[in-house]
Amino acid sequence: MTTLESKVVAITGASSGIGRAIAHALRPLGARLVLNALADAELDSLREEFGADSAIVAGDIADARTGHDLLAASLDRFGRVDVLVNNAGIFRNGAVDAIDLDAMERMIAVNFTAVMRNSYLFARAMTARGSGHIVNLSSISATLTTPGCGVYAGTKRAVEGFSEALRIELAGTGVRVGVIAPGTTDTGLFDRVPGQPRSSNVAVRKLDPADLADAVRYMLERPGHANIPLLRLYSAEQRH
Repeated sequence: MTTLESKVVAITGASSGIGRAIAHALRPLGARLVLNALADAELDSLREEFGADSAIVAGDIADARTGHDLLAASLDRFGRVDVLVNNAGIFRNGAVDAIDLDAMERMIAVNFTAVMRNSYLFARAMTARGSGHIVNLSSISATLTTPGCGVYAGTKRAVEGFSEALRIELAGTGVRVGVIAPGTTDTGLFDRVPGQPRSSNVAVRKLDPADLADAVRYMLERPGHANIPLLRLYSAEQRH
C-alpha cells in the first residue's frame, strides 16, 4: 500500500463539495495540500481551515495561469508534487433551440481543457522525479446522458478518453493516471435541471462527497505497481 504521509497533493475546485471532502480525507493521513478555488467567500473559509499548513491558490481553473500557479505553489512551498486531483467542474445544459453557446464553451474550458492542460503540466514535473499520480474526475454522464446535456456528457467522455491515452503514454515512467466517475452526488450540481422534474434528475439516495473522497484515497493508496484506470462509483439506488 502507498502511504500518503508527506505526499504533496494538489486539488482543483477544493472550496466545497467533492474537492473539499477530498482535502478533509487526505489531511489526517499526513498529506500536504495545495488547494485551488475561485476568489470568493469560500476561499476565505478554505484559508481559515487549511491555510496554516497548506498552500491556497486562488484562481479560475479555466485560466491557463491558474494551473501554472498551482504547480508553482506546490514546488515553492513543498519542493515537489506527488498527486494532482483534477476535480473542478461545472454543469450547464440547454435544448438545441435555446442553448447558450458561450456557456457551453465555458463548460468545456473548465471540465476538459483545464484537465488536459493541468495533466500535461503536472505530468512533466512528475516524470522528472519518476513518480506521481494524476486523478481526474469524470461522471456517470460520460456513458449515460439525457437530452440537453450533450456538451456536459461530451466533456466527461473526453476526460475519460484523454486520461486513458495519457495513462498508456506514461506507463513505465512511475506516473499513474486514473479516473473516478461518480453517479449522482450530493453537491447540488444536478438538483435542478431546467425542463425536467427533480425526481428524474437525481437518484433516490445520492452519494455523499465523502464517498468520493474515500474512492480517491483508495485509488491513491494502491501499491506503486498497481494502477486503477477507471473507477465508477454509483449509489446502490442509482437506476440511470
